[in-house]
Amino acid sequence: MAHKHGHGRERIQFANTEDKQEFTKYPTKAGRRSLSRSISQSSTDSYSSAASYTDSSDDETSPRDKAQVNTHGSSDFCVKNIKQAEFGRREIEIAEQDMSALISLRKRAQGEKPLAGAKIVGCTHITAQTAVLIETLVALGAQCRWTACNIYSTQNEVAAALAETGVPVFAWKGESEDDFWWCIDRCVNTEGWQANMILDDGGDLTHWVYKKYPSVFKKVRGIVEESVTGVHRLYQLSKAGKLCVPAMNVNDSVTKQKFDNLYCCRESILDGLKRTTDIMFGGKQVVVCGYGEVGKGCCTALKALGAIVCITEIDPICALQACMDGFRVVKLSEVIRQMDVVITCTGNKNVVTREQLDRMKNGCIVCNMGHSNTEIDVASLRSPELTWERVRSQVDHIIWPDGKRVVLLAEGRLLNLSCSTVPTFVLSITATTQALALIELFNAPEGRYKQDVYLLPKKMDEYVASLHLPNFDAHLTELSDEQAKYMGLNKNGPFKPNYYRY
Repeated sequence: MAHKHGHGRERIQFANTEDKQEFTKYPTKAGRRSLSRSISQSSTDSYSSAASYTDSSDDETSPRDKAQVNTHGSSDFCVKNIKQAEFGRREIEIAEQDMSALISLRKRAQGEKPLAGAKIVGCTHITAQTAVLIETLVALGAQCRWTACNIYSTQNEVAAALAETGVPVFAWKGESEDDFWWCIDRCVNTEGWQANMILDDGGDLTHWVYKKYPSVFKKVRGIVEESVTGVHRLYQLSKAGKLCVPAMNVNDSVTKQKFDNLYCCRESILDGLKRTTDIMFGGKQVVVCGYGEVGKGCCTALKALGAIVCITEIDPICALQACMDGFRVVKLSEVIRQMDVVITCTGNKNVVTREQLDRMKNGCIVCNMGHSNTEIDVASLRSPELTWERVRSQVDHIIWPDGKRVVLLAEGRLLNLSCSTVPTFVLSITATTQALALIELFNAPEGRYKQDVYLLPKKMDEYVASLHLPNFDAHLTELSDEQAKYMGLNKNGPFKPNYYRY
């Protein structure tokens, strides 16, 4: 029996009573925010998101209202529950097994401490893997303050483990939007400490500093940004002449692009869809919006399981690649009625509109693999004639007046981080790239980098890749002097010109 709980214009139905109780505990401020917050914390149901195993739902106090102290007597952090630190430490140790590149970076650079004096403020997903990155930065001499770039992806126990070791962390799973900005603010705005490096994922931290604390940029030596969305924002700033420090675009470094976007999404798209919906892929009609690296990865996996995949694309080059890979390139409005699954990965906004959602067939699954939650017009679904039913964690059925249901995953946020986990090995590659970019920008002589957006030097990219080869027991062939001379190369690289496309 479904409960109704009416407030404002929304009618929300809950499939189980626990969610209803969970929901009514909250004072309703802005209907939508309190809803997303209460639901994201409702891990009482058995399908709690795999990203965090220890969400104790019996404690519903907002972390902001709790006074917590770690064993060293510090209270400069805000996490769900500091007592979970030991469990988080185990998660971090497991992640370290697969992140040998960062560990060897620690060993190689421990003596010279290339980040001594660096004060890094970071805004990324907070998971066991990013914790290994943060602890590597600390081992290399940096002081760090950290917050989450996504309200759902934080592993509470990992945040607790970091806070226990003395890294000020401000993050928990299921923050409200207000919490999200409050955490960023606490990170940047602290007495007697000013950041001189920024590590960002999505550009929210950079945006906040620009808006609220522009004076911080007088001290900052550089920004390292790892997502398409954030990089796009940086190029916009640069174009407008507003970028006042050098920035490193890690997203488009070869290692990050191919691994995080292509190889990772190839695996995690299936993982996220299976965990949330248990869908059988064989013979399903799927449309993937965008055939960039993420789109290519998703399509390879779906095709391999026998799904019938078509693509939407604005770029003729990507569209031609899709055709050559055996996919039909269509307009979304031409095929929307027949589709079983719709996946967005464009980095754009309003890729799936309300009009298209209205035309979908019953049971169609809609999800997003791009960075931000703007690709699917979720706001348009929060209207009085539609009923939202929470089926399990991160899965909503949206019911039209005629009884048609559309299955929306993670409220249109990033599917593979909200609903599954990302392979550690892939994250190791991204994290190593970020660490090297920070070292490069922090130690660069005056004038090497101007107020612009740069790509990581190719030599660094090759170094990241070489650190990961021992995992596969891979042996590189070395050039002879004669060969190197013939090719006009240095024996130690870089091996390709800057314009080479891998």
